[in-house]
Amino acid sequence: DVSMNMRNLLRKMGKKSFRPGNAAAMLMLNATSPETIKLGQANASDSEWKTFARKYRAEMSTPEARHDLELLAALSHMANFSVGCYCENEARCHRSILRELLIENGAKLA
Repeated sequence: DVSMNMRNLLRKMGKKSFRPGNAAAMLMLNATSPETIKLGQANASDSEWKTFARKYRAEMSTPEARHDLELLAALSHMANFSVGCYCENEARCHRSILRELLIENGAKLA
């Protein structure tokens, strides 16, 4: 049985459990290939997307990322800029979370 083999392998590696949602979220956080990003986000279940969103927000709460968000929010009052990516569906794209974070930091959106 695949799940028993996976459990035994993880036990040997010193890991307690394997959570597919967490694995998918980490894949999406670490992916750099546009094709991988599109595939991962398009096939993510609702729980996997929520896990990704939670982890993305956590990553964006580091001091360095917060500084960048605050800077972009301030710049949005003086200049127009856009954020682009390869995702076709903004509802399942880190871009939608980034938009929320920018708004939370006082950004002015067009």
